[in-house]
Amino acid sequence: MTDMDRYIEAATRANTRKSYAAAVRHFEVEWGGCLPTTPDTLARYLASYAEILAVNTLRQRLAGIGQWHQDHGFADPSRTPIVKKVLKGIQALHPAVEKRATPLQLDQLAALSDWLGRAAESARDPAAVLRHRRDRALMLIGFWRGFRGDELIRLRFEHVQLVPGQGLTCFLGSSKTDRSNIGKTYKVPALSRCCPVSAVEDWMAVAGATSGPLFPRISRWGVLSDTALHPNSVIPLLRRILRQAGVSSPELYSAHSLRRGFANWADANGWDAKSLMEYVGWRDVHSAMRYIDGQDAFGQKRIEVALAKPHLGSRSNG
Repeated sequence: MTDMDRYIEAATRANTRKSYAAAVRHFEVEWGGCLPTTPDTLARYLASYAEILAVNTLRQRLAGIGQWHQDHGFADPSRTPIVKKVLKGIQALHPAVEKRATPLQLDQLAALSDWLGRAAESARDPAAVLRHRRDRALMLIGFWRGFRGDELIRLRFEHVQLVPGQGLTCFLGSSKTDRSNIGKTYKVPALSRCCPVSAVEDWMAVAGATSGPLFPRISRWGVLSDTALHPNSVIPLLRRILRQAGVSSPELYSAHSLRRGFANWADANGWDAKSLMEYVGWRDVHSAMRYIDGQDAFGQKRIEVALAKPHLGSRSNG
């Protein structure tokens, strides 16, 4: 691979590259299509999977196929009117309810943190001590900063600066919302309970590392890997810890549960939308609202308050 190829590859996130490659493979291998393709063929491809794949999955397929055409100098058929109309029709005839992760509550976070803390103190296996300390730091900083799973695994030891008793700063070189890869420094506060700063401090002390991924893989012999945890490992990791901590129905939680949990906690404690968006890093209010259930999610309290008021000027029947 030449230097130019390496930089071109770095311009696209690894998960995006995998998604695009999967889209091309699905179109060519599973469906039997040929690239480059035509708008009519692409529209027929969408129609053939309309009742099988979710609309969001079809959009991802289109993005991958469209990117292939752009990379190879062909006109992008995914942007043509017929393809857009077919996709719109599929969405109209096959609506799907958006699945959302169950938000992690503060008492559940506390149970998780306490269990990992006790497990680390009682473990005799050095590898187990490392994993418990790492996992506690990952979960607490993930909750209190509202990080996505893929953001957590991109944090690095050399980009963390601790200020004991006050907080820490961590630099994230890229994220889903940072398309230009400018990077951003996040501040994490030290807290009186479920403290992410002390958890990271404890982890760094036992890890003994000064560079590399902040949350690396750990071998059975307690050796820290040069590679970070895989993005797909965060969900089973969280669910396993929740099960061990005694939290019911751990299968309802995912990596987004940390982000949603913090957003709901902040909303319940009086954070306005602007402050929450700035803290977490959302660019628009619609993105933020997807993560917040609200204190009166069903509107029950507001309606009951209105029902309790006397209806002045109402007319009686008869």
